[in-house]
Amino acid sequence: MSTGNKTYTRRTFLKHLAGLHTALYLRPTGLLAANKTIIKRGIPSTHERIPAIGMGSWLTFDIGNNRDALAMRKQVLQSFFDNGGGLIDSSPMYGSSETVIGRCLQHIDNTQGLFSATKVWTQGKNAGISQMRHSRSLWGVNSFDLMQIHNMLDWRTHLETLKQWKADGRIRYIGITTSHGRRHAALERAISNEAFDFVQFTYNVIDREAEKRLLPLAHERGIAVIINRPFRGGDLFVLFRNKALPAWASEIDCNNWAQFFLKFIISHPAVTCAIPATSQLAHMQENMGACSGRLPDAAMRKKMIAYIESI
Repeated sequence: MSTGNKTYTRRTFLKHLAGLHTALYLRPTGLLAANKTIIKRGIPSTHERIPAIGMGSWLTFDIGNNRDALAMRKQVLQSFFDNGGGLIDSSPMYGSSETVIGRCLQHIDNTQGLFSATKVWTQGKNAGISQMRHSRSLWGVNSFDLMQIHNMLDWRTHLETLKQWKADGRIRYIGITTSHGRRHAALERAISNEAFDFVQFTYNVIDREAEKRLLPLAHERGIAVIINRPFRGGDLFVLFRNKALPAWASEIDCNNWAQFFLKFIISHPAVTCAIPATSQLAHMQENMGACSGRLPDAAMRKKMIAYIESI
C-alpha cells in the first residue's frame, strides 16, 4: 500500500499498526466486519454458500508447543471469524498445524461459521482411515465438512473410503488437491471421471495456467474450487514491495496489495474460495478485507493483469 509518496509493504504496515493491535485485541476485529456484506460463493453440488476468503495453515500454524506463537495464532483465528471467515484448510502434512488449530478453536468465540477442511495424506486404505480419525480428534470436531485427498496421493483408494464416509454422514464433501501447478493433467482426468464436490489447486495473478483447462472444467462439472498459494507463498509481496498500488484499485475497494491479489482470484466465476495463510493479525485483517466491497469485472481483470505485467 502507499501513502503520499511513500510505498509500504505488508511488513511495514504491520509495524505501523503495532501499537494499534494492543488496543484492538479486545475483540476489535468484529468492528471491521460490521455493516459489511461478506462475499460468499455457492458450492455447486448443494448450493450451500461459504465466504470467498478462507484460511490456509501450511507453515503458518506449524508452531509446535510455542506458547507465544500459539497466543498469536489465537488472535489471528479470532480475527478470521470476527471478519466473517469460515473455511479453514489444513493437512496432516502440515506438521503441528492441525493440533494448533484444534487448540485455538477451544478458546475462540463465534466459530459457528466454521467450515472444517483437511486432507488424507498417506498410502493405503487402513492408514487413511486411521489418519482421518486422528485429524478429527486433533481438531476436536465431530465430523469434517470437507475431506480432500492431498496431492492426489493414492487417490483411487481413498476415494472409495470417502464415498462411504460421505454416505454414512462422517463427512459432508469430498475433494482432491494439487499445488505449485503440478499434476494438472492427472487432476484434469480425475475430476473428469469422478464426482468430486471440491477441487483445490494453485491460481493467482501471475500463475494463470489453471485458466486454460482446470477452471473451465470445474465450472462445467459443477465442482467447487479452492485456490491455494494465492500469494505464491508470499513471493508476490516480494516482487511488488516497491511498487505502488494503482490509483484505480479503489474502484474495486482495494486498499492494499493483498486485497488486489485476492480480489483478482475470487472474481473468477469458477472460484469458490481462496485460502491465504498468515501468522500475522494485520495480514489477516488485510486478507479478510478482500471478502467485501466491489469485485472486478472481466474488463477490470484484464486491466489488473496488464498492470502487473507492466511493472
